Parts: sequence; structure tokens; C-alpha cells
Amino acid sequence: MALTLPARPDPLTLPAHPDPLADGLHASGLLHELAHGLDSPFHYLLPERFDANLAAFRAALADTGVDGHVYYAKKANKASVFVERCAEAGAGVDVASLGELRDALGHGVRGEDLVVTGPAKSGHLLRVAVRQGSLIAVDAPDELRRLLDLGAGRPARVLLRRHPPNQPRSRFGLDDAQLGRALRDCADAGDLVRMEGFSFHLSGYDTRPRTDLAGELVELCLKARTLGLPADRISIGGGFAVDYVDAAAWESFLAEQRPGHYHADKAFGTGDFYPYHSPVAGADALRAVLAGSPGGTGPALAERLRQAGVTLLLEPGRALLDRAGSSVFRVQGVKDRAGYGIVTVDGTSLSLSEQWFNSEYLPEPRLLPAPGAGTAGSPYPACVGGASCLDSDLLTWRKVPFPARPRVGDLLVYPNTAGYQMDSNESPFHELPLPPKVVVDRPGDGSRYRWRLDR
Repeated sequence: MALTLPARPDPLTLPAHPDPLADGLHASGLLHELAHGLDSPFHYLLPERFDANLAAFRAALADTGVDGHVYYAKKANKASVFVERCAEAGAGVDVASLGELRDALGHGVRGEDLVVTGPAKSGHLLRVAVRQGSLIAVDAPDELRRLLDLGAGRPARVLLRRHPPNQPRSRFGLDDAQLGRALRDCADAGDLVRMEGFSFHLSGYDTRPRTDLAGELVELCLKARTLGLPADRISIGGGFAVDYVDAAAWESFLAEQRPGHYHADKAFGTGDFYPYHSPVAGADALRAVLAGSPGGTGPALAERLRQAGVTLLLEPGRALLDRAGSSVFRVQGVKDRAGYGIVTVDGTSLSLSEQWFNSEYLPEPRLLPAPGAGTAGSPYPACVGGASCLDSDLLTWRKVPFPARPRVGDLLVYPNTAGYQMDSNESPFHELPLPPKVVVDRPGDGSRYRWRLDR
């Protein structure tokens, strides 16, 4: 009896939002020149987009009359150019290691414009942070004790990080009892510490939990002031979503995707994916946080901040990098399989971090044919593999419907990868070079694009 195989579903498409700036760069021919000159995959960066995103967050604060300060979460991308833009704009930087702190200082960010986050900070990091006048988010009782014992010659500027009640499994922050003791310790420490307020770290992207917990931190500031502590600021961290794709395309993708859409019938649950469409994203998400009423009653958060004289700090990473860069790979080979192909590129999935979290980077790559090759051909569904000996090294498991069969020398451009995708898990596996980062500037006189290596 013949075995009947299940019908293969039609390929699913999920393109990123249209991006005229990126389209102009792709049409200029510069990416092919860079691929030839660098002889490796590379990432291109568009710092003007970072500038615009930073300005949008600042406008959200100004429009609501909230005194605030934006810190760029450096962990989202290791490139120096974004830190340099912070220094030029007077923005802050959120760092979580001694290396990140040194890099920010070395690119012109003042010590007092740094906030040091992360758990169980080393003694060396704490010492340098205090001496530089950086703000330190204290995550545990022993961390506060080590700060008080440092004797670094100036008061330690601290925020006490609150353990989120609605995320009881979070490993971050001080619970109620620990927070009470920490407040008393700060009050008793005199000039050794300047307790400037509170912070929290929340997983997820919902705005309501941020509004609610921020309202609680405002009340904690008022309580701390009765102990003689300054307590005039709160940090709500990051977690501002990025909107990568169209709503209808995203809903259709989630409803239709199944193992047959992927190489080797790999199965993904819809909960495995980043929410690539978000109806409220970036600076608009901040506006939603400020417009909400903590606990669902009373004045909006913005009004409570103004009434209490509390400054709002925020630490966006991905949202400041929205459309600020993409990743470029060169096609090295194409293998035909039954009903689809396997494209192999000159890099690995270690340069697209989502694949290493049992997930998939879903905004699909754009095919840029080699100069003079043209785009003639019929649609060709294909997954994208890396140039390694690992069977699981797939940049894209999904069978993407390319407009034509890719050819050796063509480029695949993965859009909008600056936020966390480019370098979170990069590795020179097989001694392949790490993709360099190329900063692309568009001169105001309309002449050709200019580029430089980031480091």
C-alpha cells in the first residue's frame, strides 16, 4: 500500500514594514561593494534612525509634562556609534558590566549619565561606578551592604530595585521585607549613600503592569522621604515593544503556520515568537504607560509623577534601535529539495540571536541579486542555512517565498536586526569572522552614501 504524504502548505510570507531609507540604500549598490570588500557577512547601522527614536521618547515625556531621562540599554547592541550618539545628545546609557561602563565612558558619556543595572555586581564595578558618580540599581541586600562598605570617597547614588509582585518568579529585586530593611539602612548610612529612588525590571511588553508598578514606586518615594531620603526618581526599565510587521500579515501568519512551513517540519508554538506586531510600540508605548491610571483609579501616572515631583527614568534598548540597522549575508550555494530549496550563506545563525532561543527571526530576508543578474524567475520557497557543519544551523527554518531562485553572489538582507539580533550570541565558530558593523550616513546634500567601520 503506497504511503500518502501530507500535502505541503503554500509558503507563508511575513515582510517587514516598508522602509524607504533602507530601500534607497539597497538600490544604491553599496551593499554589494561592501560584501565584496569585506568578504564576509556584515551589519549596517543607520544612526539617524537612533536619533529619531531617541527624540520620539523625549517628546513623549515633554508632551505629558513629565520630567524624565532616557538611558539607552547598551546590551541591545555592542556598536559604539549608538553610545556616541547618546554622548552627543546628552542622553544616558544603561550598563551592566565593567566593560560596558568603560566603553560608555570612553565614547564620551559622563559618569553621572550612566545607570548600572544587573544582578550581583562585582566589587570592581561598584567601586568604579561610585567614583564616576553613576546611578546604581541595587538588586539585593548584600549588594547594598558591599556598597556601604566600599569607602569610595563619595556618596553612592542608588536606586532600590523592587521585586515585581505580579511576577513572583522573577529573580530580580528586593521583596517587601528586604526593601524595608534597605530603606532603614540607607537612612542610617548618612553621607555614605544617596538613595535617589526606586526601580523595577519587568518581563514582557504590556503597558498596564508598568503603569501599576510605577504608581507603587511613586508611593514608595513619598514613604522614603519621611525617613529623610531624597527619593525623587523612579526607573521603569525597558520593555517597549517594536512593531516589525503589518497587523493583518502577523495575525494570518500565527493562524496558519504549522510544521510543514518549515525545513524538517520543525514545530514552533505561537508563544515561542517575539510579538513582531505590536499595536502600541516604541515611544507610543511610553505614552500609554503615562496615560494609564495606576491600579485603574485616580489620576494618570503622568499626573502622579508631576504632583509628587518624581523624575521618570527609562531604559529602552530595542525600541531605540528600531530600523537602525540590518544584517547582510552573501549566498554561497543553493540546494534543491522536494518542493523547496536550502540556501546556504557565508555566515551562521549565531549572528541572528533569536534562533538560539528555540525561536525564529520572522521578518523575512530580502533578496538582492548580484549586479547585472536581474530578478527574472518564478517564486522559489527556501529556508536559509549557515556555513557550518551543524544540521541545526538555520538562519531561517521557514520556507520563505523568494521572488526567484537565489544565486551564488546574491545578498540576503535581514531587516531591522539592530535590536538584540546582531551580536547577543555572536561567535567565531569554525573561525569564521564576526560580521563587522558598518555605519552608513546619508549626507544632507543628497550625494552618495558614506560608510565607515564602527570600530
